[in-house]
Amino acid sequence: MADATILAFDLGTSGLKAAVLSSRAALLDAETVPLDVALLPNGGAEQHPLDWWKAMCTAAQTLWARGTVKAADVIGIALSSQWGGTVPVDAKGAPLRPAIIWMDARGRDEVRRLAGGFPSIDGYGALKAVTWLRKTGGIPSLSGKDPVGHIAWLRRHETKTFDDATLLLEPKDWVNMKLTGRAAASFDSIVSHWCTDNRKIDAIRYDDSLIKMNGLERSKLPDLVPSASVLGPLTKEAADALGLSTSVQVVAGAADIHMAGIGAGTVDHFRAHLCLGTSSWLVAHVPFKKADLSHNMASLPSAIPGSYLFCNEQESAAGGLKHVVEKLGARTGPQAYEDTFTLAEQSPAGAGGLFYLPWLHGERSPVDDHAVRGGFAGLSLEHDQRHLFRAVLEGVAFNTRWLQVHLEDNLGRKLDEVTVVGGGARSALWCQIHADVLKVPIRQVEAPQSANARGAGIQALVALGKLQWSDVRALVPIARTYEPAVKHSSLYDTRFEQFLLEFKHRRAMAHRFPSAE
Repeated sequence: MADATILAFDLGTSGLKAAVLSSRAALLDAETVPLDVALLPNGGAEQHPLDWWKAMCTAAQTLWARGTVKAADVIGIALSSQWGGTVPVDAKGAPLRPAIIWMDARGRDEVRRLAGGFPSIDGYGALKAVTWLRKTGGIPSLSGKDPVGHIAWLRRHETKTFDDATLLLEPKDWVNMKLTGRAAASFDSIVSHWCTDNRKIDAIRYDDSLIKMNGLERSKLPDLVPSASVLGPLTKEAADALGLSTSVQVVAGAADIHMAGIGAGTVDHFRAHLCLGTSSWLVAHVPFKKADLSHNMASLPSAIPGSYLFCNEQESAAGGLKHVVEKLGARTGPQAYEDTFTLAEQSPAGAGGLFYLPWLHGERSPVDDHAVRGGFAGLSLEHDQRHLFRAVLEGVAFNTRWLQVHLEDNLGRKLDEVTVVGGGARSALWCQIHADVLKVPIRQVEAPQSANARGAGIQALVALGKLQWSDVRALVPIARTYEPAVKHSSLYDTRFEQFLLEFKHRRAMAHRFPSAE
């Protein structure tokens, strides 16, 4: 009898991946379809949900045509998805406009008005801040990049779309509605709307006072289901488009930050994972609810029932590397990155004194500021591409160390290891640089670019009774562990102090001389 398999999707910003996993979470085959982002004036960022769906169908049908895996063996589907987006839909689930994605900051003025008040704490009305923190464990970002900001912007600038919308859905929840016909948000996916009472981790519920305070309407929000719930079978339309049976069950799935942790095998409390994707994060599961308003991080309901994930996010990691490689290196395609890492390895540690500052689209954690901008600092006539590329890798690692400082403060303990996933984790050099800068062993998972999809597959296997959460760590293969190089410790300590001073200077300049964006 054929082994039952799971079809897992990873809806990222730059691409959609479909992967098939065995009943023991082994990756059997995968296919990726690229996606485009429309960057608009005033900080806008959009994608069309129908492009996501077309990519899903294309990727699945390509897998079946290749013949490595069989559609008939699939018993379940789960989705890892970009998080913090807004899809306005009509009563049938059809999108009324392109999705406003997590990068979109057009709602910053609206959310600042909504969140403000007297007395003020860091731009938030004190009573509002206390209410959000006490009930949700977090707080809307003043950058406008949360759904609270998106929805406030829609209400003000596209009033007809807001009024016509039957529901306002997260990207994951729109895809699940497309798959099953059922509109539902899981406890973990609804969090970024900041309108749920999260104090009882197994009984998350909407809170009417939060909904009102956030300028939302309950009728436009989907029903809630526990994390890792089975939503139901595929509709005939979805099954036909994907080449699957209508008996295939759809699991609720989760945001990428949650699925990466599962795919990294870091499901136990206080085990951290780092994702080097378009954006990046350094997070860990914890048994408690806590918020750090000053550094824009908090423990939020996770994709593992009964557990919180201490969350944060940095705007630009491998996405910044891609930008530099394509714009300054005039390179594209897989070979471009191999060449880039080869050149970077030829530069000494410290990149000849050159700094790369990764705030290309503002920053979220540990300082929430959309206005700050990055670039290179300390550029001289002695520098060439080797130094430029090395500086990018080190700059992202310094930004990660900045997160590490505040994550460890909130966890109340030092990290003893970090497991790394995401496309950037394929680079041995970048893994080693992170080990040296963070001063902890870096565990590189096999096929790190597929960690989100692996996490989605594992969640589906647990939800369908094929695995237990206690099985997960042992099932995730580690390709290599990188130990910190003591010889670089003093250099990187000094460079990190300089890096923080560069941020302080850049931030002051950004606010004194605002850009015309």
